[in-house]
Amino acid sequence: MDVTTLFLAFSLIGSRGILYLLIGLSILSVAVILERCFYFYTNRPAPVLLRERLLKHLHTGQWEDAVKLTETSNDPESRCMQRIGIAPLEDIGLTEQHLINGIHLELNQMERGLLILGTLGNNAPFIGLLGTVLGVIRAFHDLSVAGTGGPNVVMLGISEALVATAMGLFIAIPSVIAYNFFQRRIRKTRLQIEQLVAAILLCLKARKE
Repeated sequence: MDVTTLFLAFSLIGSRGILYLLIGLSILSVAVILERCFYFYTNRPAPVLLRERLLKHLHTGQWEDAVKLTETSNDPESRCMQRIGIAPLEDIGLTEQHLINGIHLELNQMERGLLILGTLGNNAPFIGLLGTVLGVIRAFHDLSVAGTGGPNVVMLGISEALVATAMGLFIAIPSVIAYNFFQRRIRKTRLQIEQLVAAILLCLKARKE
């Protein structure tokens, strides 16, 4: 049995197996999107007023007042403050390293699951196209075996096969939209955290001097 015959035998499975795979991937995509929406909703950036008051306290060297503002907050900026506590470390370099580690932890939490969305957005159409190709191969094979039915049999098989491509696009489009939206949210939050970290380091250096 040559390679062509083996591939034909595999292709005769048609697009049905690919469709089951795409259905599973669509469920995975929706689950990731909903989980990320819930995460970003419950971990929203600090309100503008809170952030302005926090930065004002830091720039004026009022460390204790700045820490108190973050005690009841659960936003990424406040968590950076809470990691240092009321008595910041005397070693500015070590404190900076703690803050950088805090940024990385926050980014890891925010980026969790985005690899799945990016992968689905890039590859789901190709999986759907594979299902379509397999469905077309099976349609022509069935026509050659039956010998009757003419173009109608082929058209029916092709129309069924095209469902796989539609499913691939149905998965990819929301995945790409969600991926871009979450990436934009992450960039904005990261900028705010880095701004706060810079203010914290300036405050600590001023206290030390």
